[in-house]
This record gives sequence, structure tokens and C-alpha cells, in this order.
Amino acid sequence: MNNLPPLAERMRPKCLHDYLGQEHLVGKKGVLRKTMESGSLPSMLFCGPPGVGKTTLANIISASLNRPLITLNAVKSGVKDVREAIEKAYHLKEQDEVLPILFIDEIHRLSKPQQDSLLGAVERGILTLIGATTENPSFVIIPSLLSRCQAFIWEYLEERDLLGLLEKAIKEDVVLNEKSIDIKEHEALLCISGGDAQKLLNIFELLVNQLGDDKIVLTNDVVMHAVKQNIAYYDQAGERHQDVISAFMHSMRGSDPNGTVYWLARMLEAGEDPRFIARRMLILASEDIGNANPNALLLAQSCLQSVQAIGMPESQLILSQTAIYLATSSKSNSETTAMGRQFA
Repeated sequence: MNNLPPLAERMRPKCLHDYLGQEHLVGKKGVLRKTMESGSLPSMLFCGPPGVGKTTLANIISASLNRPLITLNAVKSGVKDVREAIEKAYHLKEQDEVLPILFIDEIHRLSKPQQDSLLGAVERGILTLIGATTENPSFVIIPSLLSRCQAFIWEYLEERDLLGLLEKAIKEDVVLNEKSIDIKEHEALLCISGGDAQKLLNIFELLVNQLGDDKIVLTNDVVMHAVKQNIAYYDQAGERHQDVISAFMHSMRGSDPNGTVYWLARMLEAGEDPRFIARRMLILASEDIGNANPNALLLAQSCLQSVQAIGMPESQLILSQTAIYLATSSKSNSETTAMGRQFA
């Protein structure tokens, strides 16, 4: 059992039948499902928060269409890696083989020269590009590449999807189905995971391993007690810093006030500069809410000025109030925001 992959990997869907959420994309009338069924696959950008199934769907598409999948991570890949992937695609074409799908995770981290190097192959149909990003593609993808790709917007998984995932894991996972697990309260689990299915399963597996008993009862108090020791695990110079600030931003964009406050508390507990947090909220108020609610930008600007003038610990209340307001604004303007991204 010790050699098994993590729970999140063991529960990764292999086909659309097992895929949870994103009904607007892969439901019976979903545009991506229809595209897959037609067999004609355009180059695409999957845009949305982490842990909602972008990478998983790329794998399912590749398997369903029997097309080879070349995977790159933009954080670790350079121009050389991109060129090697394109050369492999040209080689397959020369051999009259099935043309590949090139999946690039975190595509917004590619530099302009790296993105430029993709244009020729995408234009000629040598490969089909699928890029996954957590950012607004209009701001991070060069216009010439953006114009050659169809953008699809991913949404946060709904509560019923996340709870369904946990129930499925308890019933079907080779390790969990041997234990008696009763989730009496789920709010803390969902809050800490921030709507990220992969993070939810990782936390759930951690809890099961920590509690260790054959009969496990999970309540909000049990969950918070088990994970509170990890709240300050936060490296301001490394990837953990980016993960936490990203989760904070996505909670606001996803209209999740509880998750927003959790990630804010986690950053402040770890000693994050409150001015950095205020600046990020100012950016979100401008880019994600904008003219749909001009007061959001004014409040975020006032928050930044107040934080600079007052400092900590008094600023934490101002930060919390502003973050909750932005999350609420995102909720009331979610359709407007999604429409703006769709046509951006």
C-alpha cells in the first residue's frame, strides 16, 4: 500500500462518465463534449481556478480521440522543450502518424518567445494545442496565439460535486473502502480546500492517515484541529507563497467569502506583508470586477491607503472587510465577469 500514488491521483477520472462538474463544457449539451464527439479538435485554452479538472480533461480528450499527448509544464520548460515537442509533432506527420495534442500546463508562464515558437505549428495544424491557465488569457497570452485558440472558462466545483467526490473516494478507493469513515460535518473540509478538488483529496487523505483508526468520524472541529498546525506552512520566496496567494485570489473570484477569509488569515499568520495583500486586492477589483461595480476599486484603493497608514495588527480587520466585499462583488457580478472574459 505504501507504494500507491496519492489519493488525488488514484481518483483521477479516466473518462467523461466519471468526470465531475463543468456541465456547461462536458455535460450532455456541453460544447466541449460536442467537439470531442465530432472528432474535430481546435487548439484551446482552458481558463479557470486550480483543481477543477483542466489537466484531467486534457488526458481524457487524448485517450478518447486516440491521439498521443505531449505534456509540458511552463514553469519547468524552456524554448528548447517547446521546440522539441514541435519537432516530435513534425516527425509524426512525416511518418503519417496521428498528430499529437500538446498540453501545456500554466501556459501563462511561457515567455513571449516561447509562445511565438508555437504559432507555426498551431497555424499549420501540425499539433493541437491545449493550454491550461489560472489567469485571464487576454493579459498573459500573446494576441497572435490567442486568436488561434478557442478559450473555455472553467468554474469552481459546486459543493455537491466536491461532496460527491469524497463519497466516491470512500466507496471506491482501494485504501479508504477498508475503513469506516463518517463525514458528519463537511464545511471545514470544503473551506480549507478552497474549491480545489485535488487539494480536497490531499487534505482528506492526510486526515485519514493522521487519525489512523478503522472508525473515523470527521467534524469541523476534528478537521481544524488536525490541520491548524500547518496553517503557517508558507514560504514567501517559494511556490507555497504563490499557491496561497493564488488560492486567496481564486476564492474572491469564486465568490467564496469563507475561503477568502481563511486564506487571508493564513497569509497574515505567516507574516505576509499586508501591503502586498492590499495591492493584490486592488488589482482584482480593477481587472475582475471593474466597471460592473466601480465602488470595489474605490474600496480596494482606500484599503491600501489605510494599511499603509495604520500597519498591523489593526489592518487585519480592514483587509478582511475589503476581501469579503470583493468576494461578494464577484458573486453579484460573476455573470458579467465571465462574459467579459469570454469575449476578451
